[in-house]
Amino acid sequence: MIADRIRLARRKAGFSLRDLSAAMEGRVTAQAIGKYERGESTPSSGVLLGLAKALDVSLGYLLDTQGIALSGVEFRTKANTTARDRAEVETEVLEWVERYLQIEQVLELDSAEWQCPLPCPRRLKSIVEAEELANEVRKEWELGLDPIPNMTELLEEKGLKVLTVPLPARVSGFTCLVQRADGEPLPVIVVSNQFSLERRRLTLAHELAHRLIDTDCLPDKDEEKAANVFAGAFLMPRAHLLKEVGKTRHAIGYKELIDLKRLYRVSGAALLVRLRQVDVISDAMLTYAFQSIARTWRTQEPVELEPSRERGQRERARRFERLCYRALAEGLISLTKASELLRQPISTVEADLKGPQDADADHCQ
Repeated sequence: MIADRIRLARRKAGFSLRDLSAAMEGRVTAQAIGKYERGESTPSSGVLLGLAKALDVSLGYLLDTQGIALSGVEFRTKANTTARDRAEVETEVLEWVERYLQIEQVLELDSAEWQCPLPCPRRLKSIVEAEELANEVRKEWELGLDPIPNMTELLEEKGLKVLTVPLPARVSGFTCLVQRADGEPLPVIVVSNQFSLERRRLTLAHELAHRLIDTDCLPDKDEEKAANVFAGAFLMPRAHLLKEVGKTRHAIGYKELIDLKRLYRVSGAALLVRLRQVDVISDAMLTYAFQSIARTWRTQEPVELEPSRERGQRERARRFERLCYRALAEGLISLTKASELLRQPISTVEADLKGPQDADADHCQ
């Protein structure tokens, strides 16, 4: 509804009703805006344009032509998050999903592709059962035991929509559902682009667990621990890890740990915790590692897989972008529309479509 969109966009901007009225130079009173948000009055087209400009959102977002809304949005880390944080994220997700649905409709693709790999949600009796769940998902998806080269690509392939955006400082990601007026709910996983690639991969596996585990079967803290166990087991299968490092270790060096984190594409801290989970190292060894060679690893990633200047670029979601360029190449959307959907300048989109200028043709036909 327009009312909900105006209220959410205002909270995202951090405006009070009076602030928004002032941003529109008094063309609309605070009282009138309050009526819009309560659904007691409908703004004219001119007022809607003014609201969109003042709130820095698209007119299409305020009109809510897709009839979609988010549900189940829950920041796993609630500390230091505000109502404005939540509004910013929800607005970003809604705008992105609307653009995603538009391009899927143009290409006549089914958006409700997600199929849970197992009967779910799965009721777990204990945290340790999360490891068996991870093994079952790997088996169902025919992944074998090898490290997963690209988590984002895997989840997109399985029908989950993945969005990478700035999130509040202590929030690495969350999962939610997009409710549609005429269709099945769409599961979306949102991850922060402020964290390292290693952290993002773990977050994706963690949020996948939340899509699979029954939220009522365990207390909140145990549910989070189970999701962490699932993520570790999914990215670092026990059998593969034992083959690489041996069943029991009394010592392990820096170079070997760095090579292992590169192999599994996980954080150094997560690797050490996983080695303890599979009983390769003892509690004492884990404690000693975090007091010695890994003393900074909980806050500073050693030998990052992704340079800081490329933060958020590797293993990023690409399906939406591919669909836009596919529709553009086939003449189903205009260059202007592609620019709008991709939020890129027309010149950039055109250059990406044509490729190197010495090519004989704009694109293959």
